[in-house]
Amino acid sequence: MLDNVSSGFFAVPCHNYHLINDLLLSSARSKSTAKGLQLHGYIVKSGFFLIPLIANNLINFYSKSQLPLDSLRAFEETQQKSATTWSSIISCFSQNELPWKSLDFLRKMMAGNLRPDDRVLPSATKSCAILSRSDIGRSVHCLSMKSGYESDVFVGTSLVDMYGKCGEVADARKVFDEMPHRNVVTWSAMIYGYAQMGENEEALLMFKEALFDNLEVNDHSFSSVISVCANSTLLELGRQIQGLCIKSSFDSSSFVGSSLVSLYSKCGVLEGAYQAFRETPVKNLGIWNAMLKACAQHSHVQEVIELFKKMKRSGMKPNFITFLNVLNACSHAGLVDEGRYYFDIMKEEYRIEPTDKHYASLVDMLARAGKLQEALEVITNMPIDPTESVWGALLTGCTLHKNTELAAFAADKVFELGPVSSGMHISLSNAYAADGRFEYAAKARKLLRDRGEKKETGLSWVEERNKVHTFAAGERRHERSKEIYEKLAELGEEMEKAGYVADTSFVLREVDGDEKNQTIRYHSERLAIAFGLITFPADRPIRVIKNLRVCGDCHNAIKFMSVCTARVIIVRDNNRFHRFEGGKCSCNDYW
Repeated sequence: MLDNVSSGFFAVPCHNYHLINDLLLSSARSKSTAKGLQLHGYIVKSGFFLIPLIANNLINFYSKSQLPLDSLRAFEETQQKSATTWSSIISCFSQNELPWKSLDFLRKMMAGNLRPDDRVLPSATKSCAILSRSDIGRSVHCLSMKSGYESDVFVGTSLVDMYGKCGEVADARKVFDEMPHRNVVTWSAMIYGYAQMGENEEALLMFKEALFDNLEVNDHSFSSVISVCANSTLLELGRQIQGLCIKSSFDSSSFVGSSLVSLYSKCGVLEGAYQAFRETPVKNLGIWNAMLKACAQHSHVQEVIELFKKMKRSGMKPNFITFLNVLNACSHAGLVDEGRYYFDIMKEEYRIEPTDKHYASLVDMLARAGKLQEALEVITNMPIDPTESVWGALLTGCTLHKNTELAAFAADKVFELGPVSSGMHISLSNAYAADGRFEYAAKARKLLRDRGEKKETGLSWVEERNKVHTFAAGERRHERSKEIYEKLAELGEEMEKAGYVADTSFVLREVDGDEKNQTIRYHSERLAIAFGLITFPADRPIRVIKNLRVCGDCHNAIKFMSVCTARVIIVRDNNRFHRFEGGKCSCNDYW
């Protein structure tokens, strides 16, 4: 038998299995796959694979190298399978996004009369979270109680995390409150659960409570709270929390960096997102995806493609979210050929099966480009059932290109799926109205009323000194309404002198010309911009968030506003960002 392992990277006498074990752990920590493979060969030749501890660490090595099938092979070759061996393979599948296999092996473990412990149960609950299956998660919860681990901090934390990620935030809070001991990970999981469900005030209150309790919050806690600020577009508060991160030395965390990228991007400060990305020393997949999404939403399409190339060169393997971001970028810019290319390599080169979201993005890209029949062919040939979002993408394209017959066909297909969102009725109504078929538009809206639902109110908001000012079309409830409307009237005269003519075809109601003209001049985004003009200093960009798509006339009007006021105006609608400067928009009028 060999007395030394000599393979170019070490030459160490291996008189006992402890040294082999240490080398294997080192290879796993450093993710040195080549070294680990050589070591595995020596383990087989020397007979060390018969030792349970080494067999378990082989499973863990392949797991951390993202080679779960090799972990499975090592598991199957292990002759004496202890509870730790089962725990290693169940954890491997959970960590490598194979949740069904993880749960299946839990079942096999129990069938072999082995009881799950405080290492197995958290892996099982994580798998339930990945699948968004709180029903299975409740079964694992019951199992933990029967096994006597309901008071264990690690099991309890995993349950809080599972319920939170499955959207069962009340159940998560119940487990949290009943836990006799909690750690920083428990608090982070609860904060994340609130943040994910949009319960932003609860998330911020819990973070504040954790700080008052002198809990040493970690980078995951900071990441969740910054995400709350991002989702609420609370830029100033987000910056304050970033300051706390710096004081706590968590600013270099890839989790914090990813949230900061999202914060600055969603608040319309793309240069801040770039800076956060550059200053994060170790970039995980999350921060790469966050930066790709930021560039896509801000119409920096070439940067998306370059980032994707840099990501590949860095050795980071893209996932389904990566490709969704790239496809959305191509859709926003009308890059049909490039979009098809990335859709194809996702399937063929990376073996990632497209989800309904990927197909929706592909259909959206084709439909916006006017290739409606090609978009319909994609839907017809999908290997999975088209969802509301897929048909909705086609319907949006039909509205843009005024193909009401195909729009009605797409809407009928959606209604066949069962109850649908109110937005689908509104999209169909808008498609008819845009084509001047107001009778059909009224029928589509009546269907919505008959269901007891209402159209989502169009709102725009602006943050000013940690306060959010919200506006709806034509309303005068704001404390500075008089100044706002005076500013719009003054600006309207300047815009008309510069050549602006209101396009009332975007008023999708059958009213007379004067009423249409008045209606379109007081859309919510215009009120928000006027507020920004009378509030913010001249050198500060005006950032407006809108919950619906900006209409064509407002898009044109804001270009004139940017010229007449010499201001940078950034508007985020429900799909992307528009940066208006000097009479031009970053979307190049393609949105």
